[in-house]
Amino acid sequence: MARRFTDKQLIIASHNPGKVREIDDLLKPFGVEVKSAIELTLDEPEETGTTFVANAILKAEAAAQASQLPALSDDSGLAVDALGGEPGIYSARWGGPEKDFDMAMRKVEEKLPEGSDRSAQFICALALAWPDGHTETFEGLIAGSLVWPPRGDLGFGYDPMFLPDNRTETFGEMNQTEKHEISHRADAFRKLVAACFA
Repeated sequence: MARRFTDKQLIIASHNPGKVREIDDLLKPFGVEVKSAIELTLDEPEETGTTFVANAILKAEAAAQASQLPALSDDSGLAVDALGGEPGIYSARWGGPEKDFDMAMRKVEEKLPEGSDRSAQFICALALAWPDGHTETFEGLIAGSLVWPPRGDLGFGYDPMFLPDNRTETFGEMNQTEKHEISHRADAFRKLVAACFA
């Protein structure tokens, strides 16, 4: 049985403004006051895990310990079938120190062998950690394919090159309400909410 979330405040253990905004939107119905790691000037721990779940746990537990408040972290990325699951947990790092996702998207496109399968998934792992050391984790996924050139300037990261299955718009073209209904993050959030908030 998952632990219920009964606190009034929650730290979003992320330094990515786009991610903080999406998570804040998803938590609004629960009346939780959200603060980000950026606002609290918390250090970003080194992501030494070898899976999305391991890195999400690292970030959530570091923020919960530093703030002495519950913390929610998200580790997510793009896994491309023809690249053996890359960039995977290194999705942000493919953008270099500046996290330049135009560069990261070009890198993905350049590495894809000509005529190769363009299937990909966005994967999200969420970790909810309390200061006493208890942590809950949830994973979500959405399947799709890669388009080139990228389309749309909504969303963030690899969104403009990711076309979800059975859709005509990339995540970069999709309005946030629609994206929140189907995304990998939304999938993981539904599991989190059912277990800890509902």
